[in-house]
Amino acid sequence: MEPKLNQEVMDTAAAHDGPIETDAVIVGAGPVGLFQVFELGLLEIKAHVIDSLAYPGGQPVELYPDKPIYDIPAIPVCTGQELTDALLKQIEPFGATFHLGQEVTTVQQQDDGRFFVETSKGTKFLTKTIFIAAGVGAFQPRTLKVDGLEAFEGSQLFYRVKNPADFAGKNLVIVGGGDSALDWALNFVNEGPNKAESVILIHRRDGFKAAPASVAKMRELCDQYEMQFIVGQVTGYDEKDGKITGAKVTGADGVTRVVPLDVLLVFFGLSPKLGPIAEWGLQIERKQLVVDTEKFSTSIPGIFAVGDINTYPGKKKLILSGFHECALAAFGAMPIIFPEKKVFLQYTTTSPKLHKVLGVESPVFD
Repeated sequence: MEPKLNQEVMDTAAAHDGPIETDAVIVGAGPVGLFQVFELGLLEIKAHVIDSLAYPGGQPVELYPDKPIYDIPAIPVCTGQELTDALLKQIEPFGATFHLGQEVTTVQQQDDGRFFVETSKGTKFLTKTIFIAAGVGAFQPRTLKVDGLEAFEGSQLFYRVKNPADFAGKNLVIVGGGDSALDWALNFVNEGPNKAESVILIHRRDGFKAAPASVAKMRELCDQYEMQFIVGQVTGYDEKDGKITGAKVTGADGVTRVVPLDVLLVFFGLSPKLGPIAEWGLQIERKQLVVDTEKFSTSIPGIFAVGDINTYPGKKKLILSGFHECALAAFGAMPIIFPEKKVFLQYTTTSPKLHKVLGVESPVFD
């Protein structure tokens, strides 16, 4: 289920005429981009958020909305969807405006130091700062390279599972050897509303990058004839009346066999693409943006990068690391946005000013 956004906010985003003048534009509405709204909001900076997806949540919601996350501080376990919903609730007081289903295509610094930003839908901004929280960039699934197969994408060929119920009762062929392939294979074998008619897992070798416990469970289910595992590669397909009827699987022995199917699910991982960000003149190292660790500024003052898209010595790609980076980036932006203001660190527990910003009553302590 996709997170719900305030319709009035969305209408405002769509109806605005001419460049929107703002203090901050956040590129990316994943968990880190959403928390950047919060950290800026505490400093009374209002943000506009742009994301190429049609809903907030980024990679956790797009790829594994129901998978558990265990390393968010003070939350023993939550799903990507639950984390997104909680972050959206947390940032409600700050009235961020979302511009979804569009990608930033242009970033140009103006004579007054501000940045002109334009999206693929023609939305224009003049902003003092930009916060890039675009995860691994415009991540795209690595595709199965079989001539003509792309015509079936979205009908019988899928690179991600958005609604597991769509595959219930179907004969599934799942291709891949990582966590996603194993997790979904096990999910569709298990008794429940999403149980498939049959599940056949195909991987090019009898070795996996997935969690050992998942691999052991898969082998156990194969021994019980609950599912099947085949070593080989999909090299073609059979088609009848405009539908795929089977995948041609070539084994290590060089023999090609036809495996009947209703649906082909392929999990080869993601290919990160910086896309237009690569053309903004920022310092890049291995498809990531180089930042300092004082304020997480990129090589262009006024443009910050937080989360998986940045790199620095000791960088760890964890959501909780991105949250920390958001706080320092927000403070780092203050001299640009409010050069006349002195900024002091205040605590949400005790600061009446922050309570006012958050819209909560200040507690009375004895």
